[in-house]
Amino acid sequence: MELFQTMTLDGYEQLVFCQDKKTGLKAIIAIHDTTLGPALGGARMWNYVSEDAAIEDAMRLAKGMTYKHAVSSLNFGGGKSVIIGDPKKDKSEGSLLAFGRFVQSLNGRYITAEDVGTTVEDMDTIARETKYVAGKSGQGSSGNPSPATAFGVYHGMKSAAKEAFGSDSLEGKTVAVQGVGNVAFHLCKHLHEEGAQLIVTDINKEAVMRAVEQFGAKAVDPNEIYDVPCDIYAPCALGATINDDTIVRLRAKVIAGSANNQLKEARHGEQLHSMGIVYAPDYVINAGGVINIAEEWHGYDRERAFLKVKEIYNTLTQIFDITRHEGIPSYLAADRLAENRIRSRQIVQA
Repeated sequence: MELFQTMTLDGYEQLVFCQDKKTGLKAIIAIHDTTLGPALGGARMWNYVSEDAAIEDAMRLAKGMTYKHAVSSLNFGGGKSVIIGDPKKDKSEGSLLAFGRFVQSLNGRYITAEDVGTTVEDMDTIARETKYVAGKSGQGSSGNPSPATAFGVYHGMKSAAKEAFGSDSLEGKTVAVQGVGNVAFHLCKHLHEEGAQLIVTDINKEAVMRAVEQFGAKAVDPNEIYDVPCDIYAPCALGATINDDTIVRLRAKVIAGSANNQLKEARHGEQLHSMGIVYAPDYVINAGGVINIAEEWHGYDRERAFLKVKEIYNTLTQIFDITRHEGIPSYLAADRLAENRIRSRQIVQA
């Protein structure tokens, strides 16, 4: 990997390699762009197949956070960190504390938070060594981001439904939910309460049964979720589920879910547009968690935070308006909104 060439091409500012021999910590902090403010992004712990894979993931995710913050009108830049290791076996108090010291050494250029493989309790541990951490437990903290993320996806889905069907009501709509983890379970609750019909799948059978029992959902095999007749497909698990194999099988008019990096390649966004499928860009619709966390810097108030999360509806409406009027795919319309905000700030700073 030609690191400096890659960083230059995509506008990365900083890549920090963190190693603590005593605890075995190996971590990477990627800072993409701080035009709008300090880089904010979670700490992901994953058993990567290689160090190159860990670097690529940190950089890809950091850039995604730049766009997520920009399109959500947040005054934060894009950053992300990855800790290499199995969170079930390799995580320790010592390694988390060591990671906290590395975060502190950046003096606020990067603010960390919970992500895949880390928890609110881990953030409490990291916070013993740095003040630059969000999503802790206790008073004044936003806590678990899953409910806020789900709330944002729910309202984003309503915006997409209005674009596709002429009404934002989800009553009677059939929603196929791929993955029933923490975020998707909260989402299913919102959908069920509005009267939507749910079809769910997950490799975790217990998660599926919980949705079946509590929301009357219909369960299908993971590979069948792409083929079921539905109004809305909600990818809420792994990324890249919109690809050459699945896109021709989808029978939905709307794609709106919480997963990151839903399009395997940009051309799949072009294909959805040509097929007349309304796609809610992932980093827009799933921004509720980070919008919620960002409120900690203003003195956290849950009611105010969730009102801002609800604005995802209006942001997506604006994106769909651009898509319609300019004839471009929604993912490009979202990128344009984000890039214009960053460019405007750069002009002011110059």
